[in-house]
Amino acid sequence: MTATTDGPTGAASLSALPAAHPADTTIAADDVLAAARRAAERSVEHLLGRQDEQGWWKGDLATNVTMDAEDLLLRQFLGIQDPGTTRAAALFIRGEQLGDGTWNTFYGGPADLSATIEAYVALRLAGDRPDEPHMARASGWIREQGGIAAARVFTRIWLALFGWWKWDDLPELPPELMFFPKWVPLNIYDFGCWARQTIVPLTIVSAKRPVRPAPFALDELHSDPARPNPPRKLAPAASWDGLFQRLDKGLHLYHKVAPRPLRRIAMNAAARWIIERQENDGCWGGIQPPAVYSIIALHLLGYDLDHPVMRAGLASLDRFAVHREDGARMVEACQSPVWDTCLATIALADAGLRPDHPALVKAADWMLDEEITRPGDWSVRKPELAPGGWAFEFHNDNYPDIDDTAEVVLALRRVRHPDPARLEAAIARGVRWNLGMQSRNGAWGAFDADNTSAFPNRLPFCDFGEVIDPPSADVTGHVVEMLAVEGLANHPRTRQGIEWLLAEQEACGAWFGRWGVNYVYGTGSVVPALTAAGLPAGHPAIRRAVDWLESVQNDDGGWGEDLRSYQEEKWIGHGESTASQTAWALLALLAAGRRDTPSVARGVTWLTEAQQADGSWDEPYFTGTGFPWDFSINYHLYRQVFPLTALGRYVHGDPFADRTDLGEGT
Repeated sequence: MTATTDGPTGAASLSALPAAHPADTTIAADDVLAAARRAAERSVEHLLGRQDEQGWWKGDLATNVTMDAEDLLLRQFLGIQDPGTTRAAALFIRGEQLGDGTWNTFYGGPADLSATIEAYVALRLAGDRPDEPHMARASGWIREQGGIAAARVFTRIWLALFGWWKWDDLPELPPELMFFPKWVPLNIYDFGCWARQTIVPLTIVSAKRPVRPAPFALDELHSDPARPNPPRKLAPAASWDGLFQRLDKGLHLYHKVAPRPLRRIAMNAAARWIIERQENDGCWGGIQPPAVYSIIALHLLGYDLDHPVMRAGLASLDRFAVHREDGARMVEACQSPVWDTCLATIALADAGLRPDHPALVKAADWMLDEEITRPGDWSVRKPELAPGGWAFEFHNDNYPDIDDTAEVVLALRRVRHPDPARLEAAIARGVRWNLGMQSRNGAWGAFDADNTSAFPNRLPFCDFGEVIDPPSADVTGHVVEMLAVEGLANHPRTRQGIEWLLAEQEACGAWFGRWGVNYVYGTGSVVPALTAAGLPAGHPAIRRAVDWLESVQNDDGGWGEDLRSYQEEKWIGHGESTASQTAWALLALLAAGRRDTPSVARGVTWLTEAQQADGSWDEPYFTGTGFPWDFSINYHLYRQVFPLTALGRYVHGDPFADRTDLGEGT
């Protein structure tokens, strides 16, 4: 294969492109470039039109109907139902039901038992009758799958709140966990921050075991109503699962004899921990599940709904609601303005918007205001480290994250700000904080350093997804890329990160994607980082990655990877083409110097032809990851920012190809 180029913005000559006759090859390349320019221009206008007047961007964050179902269950538990909210939530839940009566957790995915149970119960709360066809189909499928007994722990906790399940038949979670020092296994800081924020309030719920009067029975959701929870055989005692199952049985015995004064002190300690971590907007951690369970826990301890903490918490949940034109109400699990804003800034800058464009300056101002300059839970493991990072959400000062901080720095570096000293100081703090959050193995996790204990995932309680925060290739890649842009490619910590990434490469040439789907995301994150840090395109790791990406390109020219790749090897690198995943693959190929190749031309052509008239892309498929397989996300802005970034770099080249103007480090 031969390929030549006239430079970053010149026309490419692609001798391997299909053509009617040899003279048409340059014309075809020129056509691809011209189409990319037009698509980028339309996308820039679309994205600029979506910026908030304060400077931020935020797309909807869609997950699954358990968010909506649990919102109705919470309102039922607290006695604060209102007909309008119930009607709007039920409209959304019904609209997500599949033809066979089930609900899934991502577009095109298989039916999910727990989601189907929770959706069914929510619709019953909304007044849907069990003999209606859509309800009968759901309950019949639930029974076929083993009924409520086969559902995840969280689903059964929600049902236990109304007596639809026995608390004795749930794993125990004692509040005395609060007394464990940080060096003891299974202390609360052994859990990832999202699990920690959920588990602490649930220790109170587990101790109190509340039961509200059930408005109806759910016998139709048991395979055998006479035996709703058939006994299960324990795993062998010599196995980890067997050990923790027997530990749970011991904790159930302890629940019956726990000294009341000690338990009261433990629950009060948990309550203080919860209240101290409530954000200024009333939420907890900027995500919905901890807020829901914190409200329940505090209510059980006597906090009435008019208490300022409770009022603020309930008000924050309303801000997670997205109201649609048809009257439906969708609850977001989280909101992503910082993440969306830094990615949008990168996309617009790489697409050629001038560095001092008012939209970029306004975005930078907003991001600078969002910097977190006080310690949070991360400082439990890093007490000497000075703060200076960014979170994902509007309000989450306790949990800035490493990924957002790296990408915000990369975004700010693209802006010519009228107060350069302010910008440089913020960048310096962010770089220093990210360096300090490196784990001992040389890589980076999302929220904490060295959050790698093997024990939390073993607990019978923890069947709802990933509960620890070990380093990942995608986060590490973003940090390495940021450090390289900051002139720190040869810093010892950067080199450690690079060595870790090289060691983590899969045999096929890809990298696992922890926070995006999946190997396409991981590879699209790591290759630009390695090349930014100085690895040549001919390095064996880069060559293997490029070969893998080209081998999984779809016939239509795009790339796609189904979420089932987290469970089934046959799906790795395979799925319907999507705008975001095509862009990730292109970003890797462009970084590896493959701009003038048929694979890139086909990928760019797919993006330009898939673009809609208003400059946007449609993407029903979920390409974001909360917990691999267990919790999937459709970031509605991914379909806009990543294609624009890829098109911009195809047209204009690497924005930091010449790094001579950057400093030598912080």
